[in-house]
Order: sequence, then C-alpha cells, then structure tokens
Amino acid sequence: MISYRFGPEDLGRVRFAISPLFEIAASLDVLRDPKRHAMHAPWVAAADERLRDLDLALLEAVVPRRARFRPDFVHPPPERPRPGFASELARVRATPPETVARDLAWAYEDGPMPAVAQVLVDEPERGLAQLTDVMTAYWRRAIEPWWPAIRTMLEADIAYRAGRLAAGGPLEAFEDLHEEASWQDGALAIERPRYDVEVQLAGRGLLIVPVAFAWPDLWAIIDPPWLPAIVYPPRGVAGLWAPEERPPDALADLLGRRRAGILTALAQPATTQELARRLAASPAGVSEHLAVLRRAGLVGGRREGRAVRYARSAAGDALVRAAGP
Repeated sequence: MISYRFGPEDLGRVRFAISPLFEIAASLDVLRDPKRHAMHAPWVAAADERLRDLDLALLEAVVPRRARFRPDFVHPPPERPRPGFASELARVRATPPETVARDLAWAYEDGPMPAVAQVLVDEPERGLAQLTDVMTAYWRRAIEPWWPAIRTMLEADIAYRAGRLAAGGPLEAFEDLHEEASWQDGALAIERPRYDVEVQLAGRGLLIVPVAFAWPDLWAIIDPPWLPAIVYPPRGVAGLWAPEERPPDALADLLGRRRAGILTALAQPATTQELARRLAASPAGVSEHLAVLRRAGLVGGRREGRAVRYARSAAGDALVRAAGP
C-alpha cells in the first residue's frame, strides 16, 4: 500500500491539474491493449489509422508495458493547473540526464533496456529531442483532434471534485475517486500489494490529475523531484466517444433549437468557449442564449478563475427529462 500522509498544511494544498503528457502515455496503453480499454474503441479505430506510419519505438520504450515502475520524466506532474502542450514538452526536454538514467534503470531493473532507448542515456540531449519529436507527432495525430472534448470532460470532473473538497473535505473528495483509493486515518491510501510506502507530503500538498485514457487504472507518483500526485480516470469518460446528443424535438419546439442544444449539452458542465466549440457556434451567440437560460432558472454558473462554468439546474434537468428522447 502507498499512503500519502497529510500534515497540517497539506489539505489546503490539494491541487487539481490537467496534463496533456499523461494523456499521451495512458492512450498508448489503450492502443496496446484495446480489449481492456473497450470504452475507447471508437478512438482506437481512428487513432490506429492516423498513427499507421509513425515509428513509436522510442515512445514505447519510455512507457513500458506492465512495468513495476514507469519513467516519470516523460510526463512530469504539472506545475500549473492548465499547462499547454508546448510548455510541458519543454519540461521533458529539460530533464536532467541523471533523472533520465535513474528512471530508465528503475523501469528496466528486471531486464535489458530496449536498444532504441540507449540514446537517452548515452546522448541525453539528442535522445530527449528525438523523444519529444515523436511525442509531438503522436499528440497532433492521436490526441489533439479530440482535445477540446477531452478537456471539457476533465474540467467538468475537476469542478465536481473541487466542489466536494470545499463542501466536505477529503472524505468526500476522495471517496469515489477510484476503487483502489480510500481515506484512512489522515492519509490517502492507494492499494498496491507490492508496495509498503508512506509518503510524507510535508507541506508540498497533493496534485490530483484526471486523465481520460487512464481508465480503469490509478497511478501514483511518489518519487522526487516530482510533486506527489495521483492520476485517476474522471467521471463521464464512458460518454466521451458517444455521438453528440441531439435535443429532444419537444424541447427544441419549446426553447428553440439552439437553446435546447445548449441545455442538452450541459449534461456535462462547460464554459461558453467549450460550448461554442462543441456546438460549432459563436461564443457571443452562446453567451446570449446562456443568459436567457439563466434568467429562466434552467442553468447556473460558477466562476473558475477568469471563466464561468455553466451547469444545468435541477429545473433544467427536470425539463430535459420531461421532454423525453
């Protein structure tokens, strides 16, 4: 078992973040074992075609299958809540050579390291440049086309968990995080039969990272120099690849097609920009319709930094249900 032990300051330093690089590593697992990750089957079919002529040998070497330890330098826990892909890739390129060598040695302590990865040890600057080139190509082909929808789902889960943390503390925030995670005696315990480790957070807090492609797994980051982190599958991932839900005809007749579409889309909370992308509409137009839905009591908003995240109210949910399929 891995136990994250909270001190007096750590509960106030529980943070949430999104990581494009964790999505790359987790999605590689999905491609290698699609049956185990069957809910991502529509994505696998599309990604396989787009990746057909891309050599992934170096990326697969630093994200080994079924390894007891996986190198963390390929996806360092984010230092900011919403980092961009380019800035996170720059952190990979800047990894100290000794960290690269250490992580690879741990990953392959039970067997030989693939020859393709030797460049990362012998010539780390050149090796990291090659690795990040492959990661960039992989991102553009396999993740970026779907990133707006993925990000919307991740943001919705963060809003849900942050609300539970504020309302009920860690007991509520972590109780449905994952079946392998539980709150025990002031510590977040992660079931790991081969481990018996207590991680003293010691004022560093804990980073919580939802990753769409992580399902059904939970990852634990415990080794310096990285921030202590938990990677988990977010709520709503099962509906990520479902066809866009059309508003019921009765709802469209009542509210108008665009407002009905917005209310239906808010089954997952979203910002104005996210709704505009999903509905192929202008942000200004979506904002006007949201204002009408808010005045009608069908939608509520919650500020998150500079953005407002909207969600259906109880009345909105009831109206959508009453309108039928």
